Amino acid sequence: MDARSESERTAMKNPTTVDRKSERELVVTRAFNGPARIVFEAWTKAELFQRWWVPKSLGLTLLSCEMDVRVGGTYRMVFSQKGSEPMAFFGRYLEVIPRSRIVWTNDEGGGGGPVTTATFEEKGGKTLVVVCDVYPSKEALDEAISSGSTGWNSETFEQLDELLVTLGEGVERS
Repeated sequence: MDARSESERTAMKNPTTVDRKSERELVVTRAFNGPARIVFEAWTKAELFQRWWVPKSLGLTLLSCEMDVRVGGTYRMVFSQKGSEPMAFFGRYLEVIPRSRIVWTNDEGGGGGPVTTATFEEKGGKTLVVVCDVYPSKEALDEAISSGSTGWNSETFEQLDELLVTLGEGVERS
């Protein structure tokens, strides 16, 4: 890779912000270099989603990814880590507005996990993604933060940035 490509890649990086907005609400914000239609597809097509969602640093393997992204549809992802039992994450889609908004449940905890809303707002060829998790209680959010399960965002979103570069190469700019 030449120096120019490396500097262009560095310039493309966007910061991820994570803010606790209330006792039960965690909000993650990131701008992505690409149109909302492509960013939305990366969130809603299993073959794209599985290419960026799993943080590489965790040493996890995504064994399966099933997504029926429509109101009432479901998702299920099964992960494994060498030497551990597979873990399943699953839920259902409550709201889907193409290129704009997705709302889903996180049902794997059994006791009512957070409800997640992701919004996609395009401005000037970039897409601002805001992900809001609303937990059932202050204690549930406190535990998620202390367990580290909310710390994946920056790495995962950097992986999405890398994917968007490859997806954007064949896209005509309007």
